[in-house]
Amino acid sequence: MSTIEAVIFDLDGVITDTAEYHYLAWKQLGEELDIPFDREFNETLKGVSRTDSLERILALGGRQDDFTPDEKAELAQKKNEHYVELIQHISSADLLPGIISFLDEIKEAGLKIGMASASKNAFAVVDALGVRHYFDHIVDAATVAESKPHPEVFLKAASALGVKPEHAIGVEDAAAGVTAIKAANMFAVAVGEESMLGHADLIVASTDELSLARILERVGE
Repeated sequence: MSTIEAVIFDLDGVITDTAEYHYLAWKQLGEELDIPFDREFNETLKGVSRTDSLERILALGGRQDDFTPDEKAELAQKKNEHYVELIQHISSADLLPGIISFLDEIKEAGLKIGMASASKNAFAVVDALGVRHYFDHIVDAATVAESKPHPEVFLKAASALGVKPEHAIGVEDAAAGVTAIKAANMFAVAVGEESMLGHADLIVASTDELSLARILERVGE
């Protein structure tokens, strides 16, 4: 592994946990469509685009052929309206533990910081959290054609930061996101359970365990 020049973050589940809001918004839409699902199924939607998530929910209910492309677009928009309503009150209090100190550590080391988010609301959430100034570039779902586990969003972030992928670290909490990081040829750090994220290069149980020094030590092994 070459010299590290940048750290690229996912948003949901890494910087803040809006996963609960996504779950509630999808659950509300699912109930409107008579497609109930539980939190276990919701885990399969983490890191996946809004369009692909909708397709998975419709397939779960055997209703994937019941709607035209335009109607599916309307359903996806309806879910987003539910979500946007739910996140109206996000603030810096919703930052996950240890994230500010980790961002400070990266800045002090002179590394660039990027974001590769599956959310089309990434800018609004980052602004609400009060951390926009930490990020040199943010790539959200509105500007990519392929969703995770495709590496496009991480490759775009690295390109925008002016670093080669092999000189970057990706930080994720979803299996699809870790797969995207690895496919981009980056060092993958995962936050969560090893049973779900075992293909990452380094796994920590929670965000307050994130340490640049620890990560760089592992990169150098």
